[in-house]
Amino acid sequence: MSKGGARQEPVYDRALLLHGAKRNAVLSLREVQQYGIDSFSDPDYIKLYGMTPREWYARGIRLLGRTAVECTRDVLADRIGRDVAAVAAELPSQTRITVIDPFAGSCNTLYWILRHIPHSAGIALELDPSVYELSKRNIVGLDSTIELAHGDYRLLLAGRELPADHALLVFVAPPWGSALDEIVGLDLRRTAPPITRIIHEIGQMYPRRRILFATQIYEKINPDSLAELQASLDWSDSRVYDFNVAGRNHGVLLGTRGWRP
Repeated sequence: MSKGGARQEPVYDRALLLHGAKRNAVLSLREVQQYGIDSFSDPDYIKLYGMTPREWYARGIRLLGRTAVECTRDVLADRIGRDVAAVAAELPSQTRITVIDPFAGSCNTLYWILRHIPHSAGIALELDPSVYELSKRNIVGLDSTIELAHGDYRLLLAGRELPADHALLVFVAPPWGSALDEIVGLDLRRTAPPITRIIHEIGQMYPRRRILFATQIYEKINPDSLAELQASLDWSDSRVYDFNVAGRNHGVLLGTRGWRP
């Protein structure tokens, strides 16, 4: 602080952590909490794996700046997991499920989905080497078994044999990057890669599978991009969760290919 009380350090917001100097920096506990304070008035905003920042940091869990912004925190991941499980329950009884996260990041959403869907197997894929290495260390010791692999989801899944009787549940949350404008909202066609392309590619890989896609969305969303995504699915239903963050709440679009709940 200066003599006049002016703050000298930068504001810990989306711009600094996702696009600025802190993008690939490992954040200290203070920085994680400062991001929560500056952006959401809550030092415990980034709760992961059922723990507050102080708790998970004490266990040796670390995040890059970009991951702190892009991760699905507990309150959202838990809700997504519950809603995904409710739709998955409409599959024929005794159906086993392989859960795939092509853009794993922190693996927190996959962690919560597996908690809500018993007898499921989790496959996490991460392209960024730095994120992969941190997440690989972070998930050791969690009360959930997640298989984490490094590489492009298209290459990793193309050579992957999955159990013949398993349905697939795919959590689709590629990096939003510039696809999210805080004023205009989220354009699903501008994620990296575009969400409709991901769904098309995975549908081609597994043409005879029952697939449930869970796509993370934003309260403000480009209607044309939403309509395009829904047109690529056999059935869909979207919901936005009210976490009292006016205009900045997240949600999920659930959609299927090869079956209808």
